Amino acid sequence: MDFFKKKEDIKMGQIKVEKNVGGIEGLAVITPTVHGDDRGYFMETYNENDMKEAGFDINFVQDNQSSSTKGVLRGLHFQKHFPQCKLVRAVRGDVFDVAVDLRSDSKTYGKWYGVELTAENKKQFLIPEGFAHGFLVLSDVAEFCYKVNDFWHPNDEGGMAWNDPEIGIEWPKLVGQYPGSADASGYSLEDGTKLTLSDKDQKWLGIKDTFKF
Repeated sequence: MDFFKKKEDIKMGQIKVEKNVGGIEGLAVITPTVHGDDRGYFMETYNENDMKEAGFDINFVQDNQSSSTKGVLRGLHFQKHFPQCKLVRAVRGDVFDVAVDLRSDSKTYGKWYGVELTAENKKQFLIPEGFAHGFLVLSDVAEFCYKVNDFWHPNDEGGMAWNDPEIGIEWPKLVGQYPGSADASGYSLEDGTKLTLSDKDQKWLGIKDTFKF
């Protein structure tokens, strides 16, 4: 039996929406319409009416932006009791962005999907509540922007090992041997750039020992 949701492609106003990407219900890749000429370009990065027409009625309350250098991996993160829906994009550089389904009642629990987000392709990744999220920087520098529908609650942070073999995320251009933990030692990009994670992100456990929604 096929438990995966069928992917849907729809066009709403100024956006093209790919729903249920990877066969995972709720995940969506959104591509805005870019209006360009010899002066440059213009695009709407977010339009509430278009989102609602596409079936997404989300009350975003905060915008965040980060800058990271090549080889930095942030994740996999979530908030346990104050889960966040995220709409993420790269405004500079190139990242590989990943979501892992942690919804205990989901037919795709433990499944992951990844998408390359770049300043050039201008794609956005919509990740609903109930997922762990992270990204790997593939360019020299990447600036990452995202909208969230709940505020940061520092005492509610949760995480999962980025390299858990049970999940098997295929991080592009990354080489190294699994050391039995989330330790980044021994991992690098193909060009020799060392993989860099925070101390906290190197201590997360695998999905068997991770919070479920």
